Amino acid sequence: MNIDEVRGLSHDELVKELAEQQRGMMNLRFRKATLQLQDSSELKTTRRTIARIRTVLREREIAEALQS
Repeated sequence: MNIDEVRGLSHDELVKELAEQQRGMMNLRFRKATLQLQDSSELKTTRRTIARIRTVLREREIAEALQS
């Protein structure tokens, strides 16, 4: 998920997607620990997607605070 896709989501969708990505990250960690993870780059892409979502949420929070 690239930054343009993330910015196109609403706040509720972002929160839902963040929870889903975090759940997926936990599953990837378990798979890595049990040596069942085939593609270790999935960890990197999931971690970056989580960071993008958090960044957009924070940007919107700051913008809202400045408007008030």
